[in-house]
Amino acid sequence: MGDMITLTAKDGVKIKAYRAQPNGKPRAGIVLLQEIFGVNHHIKKVADEFALAGYLVIAPALFDRVAPDVELGYAPEDIKRGMEIRAKTKFEDTLADIEAAVAAASGGGRVGVVGYCWGGSLAYAAATHLHGISAAVCYYGSNIAATRRETLLAPTQFHFGERDKSIPPEDIEKIRAAHPDSAMYIYPADHGFSCSERASYDAPSAELAQSRTLEFFAHYLD
Repeated sequence: MGDMITLTAKDGVKIKAYRAQPNGKPRAGIVLLQEIFGVNHHIKKVADEFALAGYLVIAPALFDRVAPDVELGYAPEDIKRGMEIRAKTKFEDTLADIEAAVAAASGGGRVGVVGYCWGGSLAYAAATHLHGISAAVCYYGSNIAATRRETLLAPTQFHFGERDKSIPPEDIEKIRAAHPDSAMYIYPADHGFSCSERASYDAPSAELAQSRTLEFFAHYLD
């Protein structure tokens, strides 16, 4: 269903992105932000699923500036490698790459941003820094609590797992207090519960979260 395209950021740097297109006219656009494992098999699958729901999906390869064409799995050595690459990325560069993806996704209409893990934190960053976004969905982003006082520029939805040791309950409550008007959902699951290729995958939680995400996007993007 999808293909690889090239995005050009405002500083002239080119990165790749996975594009998944729906059958027929898109109902809207979605920017899908990766975990620390690159635009891998799982992220492409998620993009395809959103495309089946009618969206034009752009998943930018946010590691390309540091390590092009990264597609990792979920073994311990993959986690280590992903964290090493993530540490070398620069926030401003990553925002510029997301901005380029938003521009590409706008070909489908209004644009929503959804991200998982590192991408969950980046979806929040996009919602607080970038214009042209109509809705954002953040899955278990561990950096959100530290930046919770930033002003949201678009309606935002949050998903967390109550067993996620990287995001303790007190951090979730800080985010809730900072953004009381945003929808927040807590699941009986661990970090990464939405990824079917991880040991922490929890199908009931993932399916419920996806249904809430699609309902949220339908409300704000259609």
